[in-house]
Amino acid sequence: MDQNYCSIQTNVIAEKLKIQRKYRGATMLSKEKLIQIKQLKETCEKEGGFELKLNMDMLENRDENSKEDFFHYEKEELVGFLGSYGFGNKIEMTGMVHPDYRRQGIFSKLFIMAVEETKQQNIKTILLNAPNASQTAKKFLKNIPCTFSLSEYQMRWHQTNLYDDPAVTIRRSISQDDLEAEIQLEVACFGFSEQEAREFNKRMRELNSEDMYIIEAEGKTAGKIRVSETNGEAWIYGFAVFPELQGKGIGRKALSKAVKKENEKGLPVFLEVEAKNAHALKLYESCGFKSYHSQDYYLYLGL
Repeated sequence: MDQNYCSIQTNVIAEKLKIQRKYRGATMLSKEKLIQIKQLKETCEKEGGFELKLNMDMLENRDENSKEDFFHYEKEELVGFLGSYGFGNKIEMTGMVHPDYRRQGIFSKLFIMAVEETKQQNIKTILLNAPNASQTAKKFLKNIPCTFSLSEYQMRWHQTNLYDDPAVTIRRSISQDDLEAEIQLEVACFGFSEQEAREFNKRMRELNSEDMYIIEAEGKTAGKIRVSETNGEAWIYGFAVFPELQGKGIGRKALSKAVKKENEKGLPVFLEVEAKNAHALKLYESCGFKSYHSQDYYLYLGL
């Protein structure tokens, strides 16, 4: 997410005016821009030997009224990009600069613009995402006010026997009661306020970019899970079981059903888990997931 920090100037408005012609925010991303982002991503990953977390599913479904993506071009070639992603009460930022154009302050300027936009939204938490193996990102992070927050493993499912219990099922989330359950799960399991959870789930439904499922145990709502299918891959997000129902095997059985559904479509299945969440890590490993990459997150202290 964060891949080249220089010194961040305090006069943000003046700096933005200087770079107005080359740096511009986008609303709805065109197919052309998505292709440019993917090409730049591939170049940076090949050079660095790591994977960037650009949330392509979210980029493909941007809200046309938002200003979340920032670009820098040289001779009509995209050489710098920063994307910001809202998750309830926080913003995550990630980005990249072409290897041939680093150490020119490009990412710092994109970052200034993104931070200014975040301030206008009155969001108080910015998390900066960087591949654990990215030395360029680490150099950038040393030059801005931030502190390490957490590490996250990216995991891929490997063929194994899956749990199959008819008492636990997953079905499409369709009703108002389903929505209310999802909101309460966001509050109970992910630390959202109720208002943040409502806004987040409303936006997810409007974008319609993911399959949203309700987990049922013995016919009663027990949790939720989301699946995003993009670029020939299936990613599992927002997996949660009500706290009072945890430890009963419901999560393992529900996850198995979701994986089986995607595997039958011929899609590789992925998910992410915070490194210090030993319980979740053990659950995922028991269902056949293995870690293959890690991302670090840093809390920005400059707001």
